Amino acid sequence: MPTYTATIQPLSEDTRAAILEAGTWKEGCPVALDGLSELHLNHHGLDGQVHQGLLIVNSAHAQGLSQVFGTLFEAGFVIQQMKPAHVYGGDDDAMMADNNTSAFNCRPVSGGSRYSEHSFGHALDLNPLWNPYVRGGKVMPPGGADFLDREADLPGLVHADGLVVKAFAEIGWGWGGTWKNSKDYQHFSATGK
Repeated sequence: MPTYTATIQPLSEDTRAAILEAGTWKEGCPVALDGLSELHLNHHGLDGQVHQGLLIVNSAHAQGLSQVFGTLFEAGFVIQQMKPAHVYGGDDDAMMADNNTSAFNCRPVSGGSRYSEHSFGHALDLNPLWNPYVRGGKVMPPGGADFLDREADLPGLVHADGLVVKAFAEIGWGWGGTWKNSKDYQHFSATGK
């Protein structure tokens, strides 16, 4: 039986260079590069295998997130893939469509100008294709429309009273699935925003 492993480390020189090249961090971002950490962890994939993932997170939240993903790992929760935003050039739409779990990405909120919670390194999106953002008739990513049945028994879905929401709540993080004017089923953050 595989065991959960996680390591927390400062950003490597290679990661710093990749973040700067991709523009997922730039001057003016609300967290300094030195305030971010790499969280390397293993997770269960849809193929039944154990995979290595990497999240870039605010250093203040790295230990708590390691705990959350340990809980999810022990429960066999499926995460399709976990790559940092710079691998996608910071393109949130591409990451969602690819069902990529990620955290830090210095960008404005969708359709706005203020910084998203991801810009602070204290938010992450979990299996965003399977757990889409919904507002009115708009579903993001569009392929997420196939996963609007939130009671479906599919691997990697986040359920309102399920293990995932409870694991994040244990470290004080809120879930976008409880929002009033929209539902962001993929989104968890330290602020609840």
